[in-house]
Order: sequence, then structure tokens, then C-alpha cells
Amino acid sequence: MPLLLSPPSTTCPHAFLSPPAPPMPLPRLSPLHIRRRLASLAVAAAVRQDTIVWTPALLSEVEPAAASLFHISVDVSDSSELAGSHNRPGQYLQLRVPDAPKPSFLAIASPPSLAASTGRFEFLVKSVEGTTAEALCALKRGDVVELSPVMGKGFDIARIDPPKDYPTVFIFATGSGISPIRSLIESGFSADKRSDVRLYYGVRNLQRMAYQDRFKTWESSGVKIVPVLSQPDDGWTGETGYVQAAFSRAKKAFTPMSTGAVLCGQKQMTEDLRATRIGGLCRLKFGAACDELR
Repeated sequence: MPLLLSPPSTTCPHAFLSPPAPPMPLPRLSPLHIRRRLASLAVAAAVRQDTIVWTPALLSEVEPAAASLFHISVDVSDSSELAGSHNRPGQYLQLRVPDAPKPSFLAIASPPSLAASTGRFEFLVKSVEGTTAEALCALKRGDVVELSPVMGKGFDIARIDPPKDYPTVFIFATGSGISPIRSLIESGFSADKRSDVRLYYGVRNLQRMAYQDRFKTWESSGVKIVPVLSQPDDGWTGETGYVQAAFSRAKKAFTPMSTGAVLCGQKQMTEDLRATRIGGLCRLKFGAACDELR
């Protein structure tokens, strides 16, 4: 079963012409030597941090998207190279704001086509007290932030092509993990040419669910939306609990070798799904939770 979030790594075999020599005994280091070594590593790390090329950019929009979530739009039209480097959904970058102690890793929520056509990056940012994300969400239109180069390989859509060979795709997202999933859906992966494409999107309640205004457009592209609320308000008649439980309750038949799976959200969700039929039959490893970027 292809899993788009974490491509498998490869290793190269090494041949030895002669048996390897026995290991040399390691010298004993005094506490002073250890402290000096750690200090030198810290300096080296700081130097590497300084090698990042930061691009200043203006905020073009800072608006509430849901409870504790903000829609952030950054104008990168003056940096065509940066805008053009976003070529796959699922990529991310670092963003820093004035006076913040460290940058924040953010998944790019907009599809690559938006940067190409309008020169904008869009993000869904969870405001967490005491973090760079909180400082970012407190800024206003016209304020300046700095962006690192775009990072990551993103979702490799080619791994579930052609659609006739992979008619089933399951997408799982929790909280702000819906951010790169929006990029995936709006980039397009021929969902309308597949027989069963479902997004299980879990949050606490509807007040915390972002992108509800996009659901109809997503469904028209071939993606069935399954909202899952862990603490629903009175009157909610949809799925409740956690997304992994909702998926298990559905009991839909699928063929693992012709099914794709995408996961982005809480670590517990990833671990629980690993124990289901998807995890047991998937030949690839699950990737890290997207919420861990923040």
C-alpha cells in the first residue's frame, strides 16, 4: 500500500575486500573535555543555523480560521525563486518573526499553483501560548516576516498513479494537520477518477474545524469528507470519537496493494492506525506527525 507521507529510505550495500580491523579502544574523556566538546558542537550548530538564507516578506492576511487557528497569507511575489521552489503539496518551511526566540516550522497549506499564479504562500497556524506561532498570529497585514527556503520532498503523487491501479485513497488528518492535506487536495490527484477517496478529519468540535467553507469544493473534486468530533456539541449526528475509530467502524473493504494512505496529525493517531489493517499490511513506514512541526 503506497503511503505518501514518508517515502522509504534506501541503503547501498558495501563490499569489504578484507575483514574489517578490530575496533580501536575509545579514549576516556574528562568532564572538562566533554563540556568543551558540547560547547563546540553548539557553536557549530549555530553557524549552520546562520547559513540559512532568509527572505523578508509581507503578511497579506492574518484572519481567524477556527478556534485557536489562524489563516496566514504571505506575499512572496518579489521572490520568484522562493515561490517557484514550492512544487509539491506537503512541503514546509521555517518562518521567523521579530523578537521571537526561534523560527517556527510550518506546512504550506496552499497548493503550489497559488504561489505560481499569485505569489502567495498560505498557512494554517495554531496559536500556542509562548511560541513563535502565537507571535505570528498576533501580527497584522503589512508586517514583515522572514521565510527560509522551502523544505521537504512533499507528497509523491506518482506513487498512486495511475488512478485505475490505485482506486482507493484514505486520508487522515487531525487538528492543524489538515494544512498540508488542503494543499494535497487542491493540487489534485485525480480523486474523481478513483472509486473511493475519503478524508477522515478529526477535531474536538466544529468550532475547531478549519476549512469548512471548502468542503463542498473538495467533495466536488472527488474527496468524500468524514468529519469526526471527539467532543461534539448537542445535536451532532456525525462520527464521534477519534478518526482511527471512525475508520474501523466503517469496515469498508479495500485491497491494500491498490490503496494509498496519507496521515497528518497527532502522533497517537498514527500509532493507532499502525495497528489496524492499514498498518499491518502497509509495506512502507508511517511518517512523523505534522503537528510535530509546530
